[in-house]
Amino acid sequence: MSKHAVKYWNVLSESSRNRWQALEQTNGMIEQVTLSKDDATGEYTRLTRFKSGADTSSFGSDRHPYPEEIFIISGRLYDQTNKAWLEQGHYANRLPGEAHGPFFCEQECIVLEISTSKTL
Repeated sequence: MSKHAVKYWNVLSESSRNRWQALEQTNGMIEQVTLSKDDATGEYTRLTRFKSGADTSSFGSDRHPYPEEIFIISGRLYDQTNKAWLEQGHYANRLPGEAHGPFFCEQECIVLEISTSKTL
């Protein structure tokens, strides 16, 4: 099976604003929009928007049993586990089980996330 997606739309346009979903327990400070998803494997491509002042310290660090790629489209985000600022243009290829976060954001940051094979 392959990822299903809406083709040719501007996810950052005002007309797409209603497609972004606030993450629970973030008081609207973090939003996500799924660009494509494979329902059989769980693989996805999405954007996550951290608003200025977003802080995920209360969630602690995170790990996934699947690989994940990220690319910082705009802004910058501090990864407390890795003690590093991830700024516009940064790319990371996280291996299964690799710790990351919690995150702090001084200015709005948009991150592209691509997961592969959640069902390993």
